Amino acid sequence: MDTKKFITGTVVGGVVFFFLGFITYAIVLPDFFAAHAGSALGVSKEELAYWPLIIGDLSQAAMLTYIFLKWAKVKTFSEGLRAGLAIGFFMMVGHNMIAYDTTNIMDFTAAVTDTLVYTLIVAIVGGVIAAVIGTGGTTSPTS
Repeated sequence: MDTKKFITGTVVGGVVFFFLGFITYAIVLPDFFAAHAGSALGVSKEELAYWPLIIGDLSQAAMLTYIFLKWAKVKTFSEGLRAGLAIGFFMMVGHNMIAYDTTNIMDFTAAVTDTLVYTLIVAIVGGVIAAVIGTGGTTSPTS
């Protein structure tokens, strides 16, 4: 696997995850999710440390980059978009249905909406990662 492409895809994907998540959840939809919160109280933090969020975004980007480079050979924006759509959908259905059934942090409407919204974010990030890793040649066969 090309280490340089793995690092580049991870960093670029992590940045895109962070900004799309911020725009979506902090600017566009915070009132929607507040209105569809479950009965659990005090689960949202007022002040974020941000480093765990950044590590999470980088980890998700690393997962997509690894899959694209190591197994799927995804190299174009459209391939990455489609792969990200599938990966994001199945991961989020699993996550949100388990969270809906085992916690009181969101109602069913929020669980479905979050699944759809985050699936689109993963699709876009997948497209960006694929476009980034699909450019140029490999640095070396052992990288």
